[in-house]
Amino acid sequence: MQALFGVIFHFIGGFASGSFYIPYKKVKGWAWESFWITGGIFSWLLAPFVAAWLTIPGFMHIIQQTSGSVLFYTFLFGVLWGIGGLTYGLGVRYLGISLGSTIILGLCSVFGALIPSFYYNFNPTPGKDSFNTLLHTHWGQWVLFGIAICVLGIVICGRAGTLKERDLSKSDVKSNNAEYKFGLGLFVSIVSGVLSACFAFGLDAGSSMAHTAGDIWKAAHPGQGEFLFRNNVTYIVLLWGGLTTNFIWCMILNARNRTFGNYTDKKTPLKANYLFSALAGTTWFLQFFFYGMGESRLGNGASSWILHMAFIILTANIWGLALKEWKGVSRKALFTVLAGILTIIVSVLIVGYGNSIK
Repeated sequence: MQALFGVIFHFIGGFASGSFYIPYKKVKGWAWESFWITGGIFSWLLAPFVAAWLTIPGFMHIIQQTSGSVLFYTFLFGVLWGIGGLTYGLGVRYLGISLGSTIILGLCSVFGALIPSFYYNFNPTPGKDSFNTLLHTHWGQWVLFGIAICVLGIVICGRAGTLKERDLSKSDVKSNNAEYKFGLGLFVSIVSGVLSACFAFGLDAGSSMAHTAGDIWKAAHPGQGEFLFRNNVTYIVLLWGGLTTNFIWCMILNARNRTFGNYTDKKTPLKANYLFSALAGTTWFLQFFFYGMGESRLGNGASSWILHMAFIILTANIWGLALKEWKGVSRKALFTVLAGILTIIVSVLIVGYGNSIK
């Protein structure tokens, strides 16, 4: 039953992540950087603070008592992940929700599974799995097999992108996705996929804060299992890093593009723009709010990460099809992207299976 609840929580989190960009499409008259950082204030500052305040009494005391090195590395991974989050928005902007999310999250799954194992190969750590361990264990070979399938799925989706670009006339591009740019979108999506995996590393770096919150809760609630909201304190520091990266970049773009006036421009629907940006930002945070709940029930961070990715990919592509991002393309292009999506979903499930038999 605990595992079932874990899967349900991951599905809700994946749905939130795959859906968060939808409200941004309702923002009118603002530059991308203006609505992105407005939503980001809710994503990376306000919503995490409120969530921690509601669920972890004394969470600031836990942060204050944490060693400087833990805080530094948690924040640093947040900064790197913030670059991934920033380029995620650009990838979706240039490729659309369906193709952009699929490529980014597929790569995120790959690097989230591989990078830690290479690190622990050179820096052995008790309880952590090295790349050699993956190569020489049954469960590890399943993980590597799933990663190889994921790479294949990404290649298939890339092929679908080139077919889409070829099929659509310039007028069709403007009517379906005015900013569709396959080459640029593919580049920023690759960058995003690599760096977005740093969120999982940040959770690991700041795990002592989550353990402290969990220990305090279990002492007050003996015999009631793991604390459902233990990661909420880690999110505070981790997301400060993400906010730092995105805030600096968006301010640079505001200055370069002279779009600071967006925030007070009465010629635009200001109330609606702020409302939709806030909704998008809050929805984004809910993905990790429920991710933490799911991980506390499944008890396996690697499998939780993979399952989370699978649900996001599925949700994002359902939205992409619903919003007719592939309208006007050939059946070959449509079937190619569907094949790529299915391949990536299968791959992350294979990786999840490998971790489950560990």
